[in-house]
Amino acid sequence: MTQAEFELLKNKAENAAAGAKKRIGSAPDETNVSGKRFYFSAGGSDENDGTTPGTAFRTIEKLRSIEPGPGDGVFFRRGDLFRGSFAARPGVTYAAYGEGEKPVICGSPRNFADPDCWENEGGGIWRLRGTIPDCGTLVFNCGEFVSRKLIPSFDGRRFVCRDDPAVPFDFRREMTLDLDLYCEFRGGFTEKPSKGESFPVPDTREGYPTVLYLRCDCGNPGEIFDDIEALPAVHLIKVGSANGVRIDNLRLEYCGRHAVAAGGSSVAGLHVSNCEIGWIGGAVQHYSGTDPNYPAGRRGSVTRYGNGVEIYGGCDGYTVENCHIYQVYDAGATHQITTRGKEYLQKNVIYRNNLIEKCTYGIEYFLDRTDGDCRSLIDGCLIEGNVITGAGFGWGSQRHNKETPALIKSWNYDNTARNFVIRDNILYGSTVRLIHVSAKEKSSLPLMTGNLLIPAGGEPAGIYGKNIL
Repeated sequence: MTQAEFELLKNKAENAAAGAKKRIGSAPDETNVSGKRFYFSAGGSDENDGTTPGTAFRTIEKLRSIEPGPGDGVFFRRGDLFRGSFAARPGVTYAAYGEGEKPVICGSPRNFADPDCWENEGGGIWRLRGTIPDCGTLVFNCGEFVSRKLIPSFDGRRFVCRDDPAVPFDFRREMTLDLDLYCEFRGGFTEKPSKGESFPVPDTREGYPTVLYLRCDCGNPGEIFDDIEALPAVHLIKVGSANGVRIDNLRLEYCGRHAVAAGGSSVAGLHVSNCEIGWIGGAVQHYSGTDPNYPAGRRGSVTRYGNGVEIYGGCDGYTVENCHIYQVYDAGATHQITTRGKEYLQKNVIYRNNLIEKCTYGIEYFLDRTDGDCRSLIDGCLIEGNVITGAGFGWGSQRHNKETPALIKSWNYDNTARNFVIRDNILYGSTVRLIHVSAKEKSSLPLMTGNLLIPAGGEPAGIYGKNIL
């Protein structure tokens, strides 16, 4: 490819991304509900009845206390900011109303650009007053700067340096860069870590407290920055196994786990459309077991995670379309499962017309059949018309396993599938490879047609099946 040819392709990708961003940002509200309508606005009151825009509720806390049913809708006023997370209910639509920018659902409990939020610990280190759930990172001035999070391992007795487990971890010594971040666990320990070992590890269940330390060489961070948002260890919208959930025209940002988290034996009808989803992930998933982020895979090592939209398990009718997803620690959108002897069907999955930028994996999928399972299947998957750029170039690049980024990522699992098509996507730029699309059997590989693959810096096209492209 000549330089002139590359410039033409680069311009095509950048123009497509700009067009998609504009289209998604201006998407109209077209959701209809047959049941009750509940309204939320920053100018409302939780003492209202919430049934009209003029009598809107105000807070996410109030949303947690009401019980909309199938066919009902929850509507957030455009231009407003709502802090907190909530569990979606079966058959309910969550969408926008009014005029202006998409309403924001924000996981950060507050803007920490306030001098009173910070206590001087000396040596350029500042402590956030009180406690906060483990944070994936801190984002300053709406993305101008991002913290590097320091992550120790745990050997059953003490925290130790990840690169040298013989050395006890001392965050004051390890904070060598401006805006380095460390979250000190205060939530106790558990004897039942997720991988089945029997030694104590830090308890990482949702809501566990940490004390947050930040190195800020210029002084009190609340005085230096105009905007400081945290990515605390919460899922913004917890769908779980609820069927028939629709999420439309919302802006979901600043959480340390998944923005939309679903999972179970078979989640039906999850539909996420016209949303902007960014600054997601990076919180600790668990201490224990074989850690893919730590080559030695020692017991007590630590795994971080966080996806934009995820189904973990089986599904039937799962769609992510016309969304702008950016700056996610792991995957922009994904369906995945390690079966552990159970049978899962992942049916009728669609990722269409999305713009996905600066995520470690743009679209990720995998079906890992284990413990005797031989029946699980991806049956019908379409990845179409997406613009996916910059795999590994986002803030998730601070992760340890830097050899894995790809714009479409399947890993090397069974990935048993039929009726799987990847077509008409623009795939531009990765720190490692553009695609990693693999399956145990050739018949399970997706049909790829009409895709435009554009390397940003000489990286290979990647892996298709067992072939290096």
